[in-house]
Amino acid sequence: MTAWHTTEIEKVLETLGSNENGLTTEEALDRLNEHGPNEIPEKEGKTAWNLLFQQFKNFLILLLLAAALVSAGIGIWEGTFQEVIEAGLIILIVLFIVLVGFYQEYHAQEELAALKRMLTLEALVLRDGEQRRVPAREVVPGDMMLIEAGDRVPADGRLTSEIDLEVNESALTGEAVPVQKTLDVLDEALTIGDRTNMVFTGTTVTFGKGTAVAVGTGVKTEFGRIAQQMQEIEEKRTPLQNRLDVLGRQIGLGVVFLCLFIFVVGILLRNTPVIEMFLVAVALAVAAVPEGLPGVVTMALAVGTRRMVRRNVIVRTMPSVETLGCTTVICSDKTGTITRNQMTVRKIYSGHRLIDVDGDGYRPEGCFSMAGSPLDPRQDEELNLLLKAAALCNNAGLTKQEGEWKAVGDPTETSLLVAAAKAGLELGDLKNDSPRIHEIPFSSERKRMATLHEEDQAFTVYLKGAPDVLLGLCSQVRAAGGAIPMDEEARAEIVRMNDRLAREAYRVLAVAYRRLPELPSAQEAESDAVFIGLLGIQDPPRSDAREAIQKCHAAGIRTVMITGDHQATAMAIGKEVGISSGEPVVMTGERLSRMSDAELSEMVEDIHIFARVSPEHKLRIVTALQEKGHVVAMTGDGVNDAPALKKADIGVAMGITGTDVSKEAADMVLLDDNFASIVGAVEEGRGIYDNIRKLFAYLMSGNIMEVILIFLTSVWGSVPIAMTATQILIINLVTDGMPALALGVDPFEPGVMQRPPRSRHEPLYRGLAPFLLYAPLLISAVGLGLFFRIYDPVKDNGFEAQTVAFLMVALSESYIAFAARSTHYSVFKAGPFANRWLWLTVGGSLIVILLLIYVPMSMPFGSGSLQKALHFAPLPFLEFLLVLALSSLGFIYLEITKTVASRKRERGGKDNARISLKPLP
Repeated sequence: MTAWHTTEIEKVLETLGSNENGLTTEEALDRLNEHGPNEIPEKEGKTAWNLLFQQFKNFLILLLLAAALVSAGIGIWEGTFQEVIEAGLIILIVLFIVLVGFYQEYHAQEELAALKRMLTLEALVLRDGEQRRVPAREVVPGDMMLIEAGDRVPADGRLTSEIDLEVNESALTGEAVPVQKTLDVLDEALTIGDRTNMVFTGTTVTFGKGTAVAVGTGVKTEFGRIAQQMQEIEEKRTPLQNRLDVLGRQIGLGVVFLCLFIFVVGILLRNTPVIEMFLVAVALAVAAVPEGLPGVVTMALAVGTRRMVRRNVIVRTMPSVETLGCTTVICSDKTGTITRNQMTVRKIYSGHRLIDVDGDGYRPEGCFSMAGSPLDPRQDEELNLLLKAAALCNNAGLTKQEGEWKAVGDPTETSLLVAAAKAGLELGDLKNDSPRIHEIPFSSERKRMATLHEEDQAFTVYLKGAPDVLLGLCSQVRAAGGAIPMDEEARAEIVRMNDRLAREAYRVLAVAYRRLPELPSAQEAESDAVFIGLLGIQDPPRSDAREAIQKCHAAGIRTVMITGDHQATAMAIGKEVGISSGEPVVMTGERLSRMSDAELSEMVEDIHIFARVSPEHKLRIVTALQEKGHVVAMTGDGVNDAPALKKADIGVAMGITGTDVSKEAADMVLLDDNFASIVGAVEEGRGIYDNIRKLFAYLMSGNIMEVILIFLTSVWGSVPIAMTATQILIINLVTDGMPALALGVDPFEPGVMQRPPRSRHEPLYRGLAPFLLYAPLLISAVGLGLFFRIYDPVKDNGFEAQTVAFLMVALSESYIAFAARSTHYSVFKAGPFANRWLWLTVGGSLIVILLLIYVPMSMPFGSGSLQKALHFAPLPFLEFLLVLALSSLGFIYLEITKTVASRKRERGGKDNARISLKPLP
């Protein structure tokens, strides 16, 4: 790779075949065909076919396909229509599961692509000697790029000219302070952050302007190099994926063993023909396998991902939503996530007074107050003068785009314009009344900026900069009524106020002026000035940050702030948002660099804030927390954040400020870059997992009832099997399937964010014994009693007995669907009518079942009655009422159990509260 930063400008242009007028249109087109578009390549393996194939990597899916093949084979062997129908139904279920999962992941991928298209940049380049705006993807090596304050650099380039050019390269280097650029030839050994004669794709110009010749595009940029390294990080699996895989294998092995046992017992004890016993085993397999579980879990996650978009989060893979539900630590950037990333004037010191300024970000709306009393800046001459000076000695701009106020240029300077606008000062009027004649720009050596303006047939110099520097230039101080000589007492007071604001993590700027009757020299302009006051500037927390962090604490989730800012700034923001219950514990990047991984692992759980850290440190922090058993969510926006995002259990990229590389590495993308959206995602994840537990409890309770009834009747003796495979599929599709979909979109249970995070190793069935054991046993016992009471071999009424068993299970599941609305609380506390879809689906499934049982229907092609084919017989009305009443026993038992457990938890909570209020010994 050519070391462009070590090469003279003329040699760079010669090597690239370019000149000061840029390329011609034909040359640019040829180079675009040669080098390809200026884009970071998408990660391989995300094609539609790959996504579709991934849906089949599920044990339950494979088991269902095997059952379908067996059922179809039996049907073909026997020449019966019934087994072929069963095979068709199973295949339809498999296709439903696969297609829904494929669609949702593909849709999420397309949503991310749409976001990237929405954020697509344009570049200003010279083509045929003229300035033209082209899509950034069409920039090619040799293009002459024109950049100025507010632009994002479209490609890596060697600067050919610059005027006070400063570039924020934090997305690449992690350093938040803008880099001052130069045209000098540099040493070869310099790191990227020190190559000050270069600009890099994705970085932002904060001040000045310049031109640069593009030397690298696409994968040949620094971004592209890191993107390729990032793809070597191993893909991780989510807790839900692991649990469902384990559950599928457990159920599958159990089904195989049970079916073999029934098959052997039936042949040896009952002397049943092999084919007939094989059909019984298939029925048992269909009963045991929760066919609807993968489909409705996919649907619940799909609904969750759509709901997440409304909460400003794009989920790239569906199970990632659930992973947030077991997150124990959220490692969050400060700037732009916990804070607004909009520098704001919050304190003003003028005329021996400390004035508070409120308002939100760059919105030019807010009030001034002093000691809690409102202050009208239009009636305050000193305050008005200070804000006027800050607005005129300024090169930034403020614009409104799509309803949002945006900074144009340096964010700190923009904050001064906003403060002036809050006081009713219009920048346009100020410039008209006080036209600028000259500027002495800011530099790191001077630490100040000065502008010269013509006012009232005289001249005024306005200055702003570091307080210690400006104090040395001032001989007077502005007070009520005018300027007075600055004595030592006044100077000492200003120094004390500056120190106080600095300790409180404000960035402090001083403002001064000097009036002159004639055009001054540079030395005269910046001497014998009048000190006006100090401005305390801070990137304030988002209005909802504190509430979101407190919500995390209530949910048992630690919040760790990670920032490149100074320790004092990080500490102040941490205290303001309540990052810890006491004094936050801070570790600096310098100290972290000196620590070994073992030492970091010992301390990492006690640290609340990491300050002055680089993106490389994030990977170490994530690894240390994971080694302690934590499920870690990590935010990031820069290219160098990508390895940490990939390593974290949940990588969360910024949608506004984030780079394409960080979004590709992440599991989720925040559309609003807001910490509160992460907390909303946690709530969604917990709620979705609760709904999945509801689905699991509901579906498995029915399957367990079916297995018990089929198993016991198959080994009992000379009685028919309680239900056929077709009847079981009807239950699983109609009675289970439709209400399960409604439970998948059920409102979240009360207190979802008042519980500690669950362990990532917690089995799905933990705490569900009433649903999975006791209620099924109760219903099965009652169902068997009814089955044997009704069945009479003399009357040969096997269809009637099977119909009773079928109805017992179907109606019981309808009742349990309502009990499953909460696995913790009574349905009456959760709201019995909160889910109208559940009422509709349960009602619809009951109508379908009653139609199948009571309405005579003919089979296709005149092959007999559908009722007979399905082994149904109409029940007498009183017999139906008896089944209807007895099938509610499971619901009654579950509601009593949950109510008792809920009251115990409430009493325990009150006892703990009383204990916590006792004085410590």
